[in-house]
Amino acid sequence: MKPDTVKLESHAHGDELFDAYAGNYDAALAEGLRVTGEDASYFAQGRVAWMRRRLKALGIVPRRVLDFGCGTGGSVPYLLSLDGVEEIVGVDISTSSLDVARERHGGSNVRFAHSSSVVDDNFDIAFCNGVFHHIPVADRSACVEYVFNRLRPGGAFALWENNPWNPGVRYIMRRVAFDSDAIVLSPPETRRMLRSAGFEAIATSFVFVFPNQLRWLRGIERWVSRIPAGGQYLTIGLRPALKSKVNVLHRP
Repeated sequence: MKPDTVKLESHAHGDELFDAYAGNYDAALAEGLRVTGEDASYFAQGRVAWMRRRLKALGIVPRRVLDFGCGTGGSVPYLLSLDGVEEIVGVDISTSSLDVARERHGGSNVRFAHSSSVVDDNFDIAFCNGVFHHIPVADRSACVEYVFNRLRPGGAFALWENNPWNPGVRYIMRRVAFDSDAIVLSPPETRRMLRSAGFEAIATSFVFVFPNQLRWLRGIERWVSRIPAGGQYLTIGLRPALKSKVNVLHRP
């Protein structure tokens, strides 16, 4: 498998599944999130705001952004709000989802490509939210390799995943039809996955601790982000500044 043309989320009928939900993805997600008292935009905005602070602390200016597993492009408006962004490229396996993304979010500095096409490299960051739990375990290393090879030396992979240690998250995922086949990743599994591809894994932080009913406590979330209680977690992996491209599939 060539890293430039790796098929993302290549589980059986994965593209058909997300093609089927392209037109009503937002509604299906909203049904699952309803119990939190928030909508998808609250979480999308929160993820990017949290990532912004982490990137600033690392001294990374995200001029070119790869949205890995972009779906219908719901994160794009928030990614465009990052300081310094000049271009966003979204990639996904679902042709129908990409069509929706182009219609809603396409522009002179935003483009979308199917995961089987060749995407250039030299991105400053790669953003990924809730994608890897849809990728079969055997295919995940190839997908991490794909991201690694798209980043410039010193670039960052900001990988968001649902926190399997939070029972509320598992309940919500059972309510979302397209999450029925999900194989969740624990934070240690995610860090090992990134390190095996050559990333230098940065400490994981846990976000979205308090639901809407306890929103008055959200001001302390940054102080409790090391406690594995949040609904999602962010792990940032850095591509070493002088590391060459790798192919983890053929590593001895």
